[in-house]
Amino acid sequence: MSPVTAGVLQLLALIAALALAYRPLGDYMARVYSSEQHYRPEKWIYKAIGANPSAEMRWPAYLRGVLAFSAVSVLFLYLLQRVQGSLPGSLGFSSIDPDQAFNTAASFVANTNWQSYYGEQAMGHVVQTGGLAVQNFVSAAVGMAVAVALVRGFSRSRTGELGNFWADLVRGTVRILLPISVIGALVLVACGAIQNFAGIHEVGQFMGGTQQWNGGAVASQEVIKELGTNGGGYFNANSAHPFENPTPFSNLFEIFLILVIPFAMTRTFGKMVGSVKQGYAILATMGIIWLGFTALMMWTEFAHHGPAFDVAGGAMEGKETRFGIGGSSIFAVATTLTSTGAVNSFHSSYTGFGGGIAMLGMQLGEIAPGGVGSGLYGMLIMAIIAVFIAGLMVGRTPEYLGKKIGTREIKLAACYILITPALVLCFTAAATALPTPGNSMTNSGAHGFSEILYAYTSGANNNGSAFAGLNADTQWFNSTIGIAMLLGRFLPMVFVLALAGSLAEQKPVPETAGTLRTDKPLYAGLLVGTILIITGLTYFPALALGPLAEGLAA
Repeated sequence: MSPVTAGVLQLLALIAALALAYRPLGDYMARVYSSEQHYRPEKWIYKAIGANPSAEMRWPAYLRGVLAFSAVSVLFLYLLQRVQGSLPGSLGFSSIDPDQAFNTAASFVANTNWQSYYGEQAMGHVVQTGGLAVQNFVSAAVGMAVAVALVRGFSRSRTGELGNFWADLVRGTVRILLPISVIGALVLVACGAIQNFAGIHEVGQFMGGTQQWNGGAVASQEVIKELGTNGGGYFNANSAHPFENPTPFSNLFEIFLILVIPFAMTRTFGKMVGSVKQGYAILATMGIIWLGFTALMMWTEFAHHGPAFDVAGGAMEGKETRFGIGGSSIFAVATTLTSTGAVNSFHSSYTGFGGGIAMLGMQLGEIAPGGVGSGLYGMLIMAIIAVFIAGLMVGRTPEYLGKKIGTREIKLAACYILITPALVLCFTAAATALPTPGNSMTNSGAHGFSEILYAYTSGANNNGSAFAGLNADTQWFNSTIGIAMLLGRFLPMVFVLALAGSLAEQKPVPETAGTLRTDKPLYAGLLVGTILIITGLTYFPALALGPLAEGLAA
């Protein structure tokens, strides 16, 4: 079987698995977030934190819950790293330096999981399992909660109430993420991923000496790392490491975990707003972009240029032979079009255009299908922009799901769109202009610029993957990328929740003959075009200096 055929078959199998899970998982999540019942373990949690899960919240109160919980999480994870040297199960590792501890705490709480350290050489069992893995669950649940609040803004009328943040947070963790993670961890262990609390031990012979490895609860952290679109690996090699991702089947299973909740949440959206066709329109938009990017990535990496490419069957540099170009390309697109950031190959070693495709996937706002929760609310913001543009074309006040998109709504949507590009481009410009950050570049020219652009694109978009050629473990990059991650995560949530509150207060607008049908293929095409044009106009100059220049020079 040729490598191209194998890659296409993997893609078809993945699509079939996602299609089978779409309806049952989407319907289940809609029931979870619409239920008024509280399970006994959930009641224990509410009692422990002093929350009333039945109290409805307006958007400022919902936002305060999001920010307060996240601030406490950052502080807890920071302190846990700073005292690691005194904790049992530290494996002899010392406490983490302040700038690194801040960067890691901001990273995992912001659902970014950017890692500028070697996981197996820096973090002990307590920090890995009690700190990082816990944040993989709750940071994902926060994103899902915010998305559900926005959906309620569309489905409710004449009220500013968006539900209860604490109830949404707990239900998302206990009823959705935990059960799937238990099953997924068993699958990964069966595939060969390790799950233990072993200490450091020497194995085999490596260049005349022994090699040291430490064990860990890898399978359980790996599954939520992918399912929650987090991305932070137990080992520095991430999902290219055989302890995390042993076989081609586990590789395909991990890609499935990355995509299943973001895609299924479009079904949840359709069920909660009372029109599954609206969910299918959003699904179609996400699917078109995801398939298009996957096809482009596979084409660029399978293209043969010269004897080395002919012998290897494509651009095999930086890729694991057990996954091949097909499995690596599908994984790379899945992880950069979502906010996952996990890698089973090294994006810096991709062709110039291949690296540009990965970067552009993040720059779209990671909405196809995006992160758990964040992908849905990001796509709904773009849907509002699309109906606004359509309204300008015909001279009609835009409407979406029975809600008028007026001045206030479009200002909030515009602020959401502008935040991330501003963070990416401003920090990239500063790092390029100042002398010290440039010392971290291991490559010069267009590829060196791409390393910095990719780093801030990844941080501000809460992705977490890296071009790997950049030494980001410096005070400058730890601090600035940490700030970019926090601002890129929580500032957009302010505008999302404010928009949700504004929509919930409106009364429904009756559908007329002049109403734009947002559940039709024409609208899905308009939405795809809007996303690509807005991103292209924003990032094209920077892309032209980096991956495009490198690709054209190859």
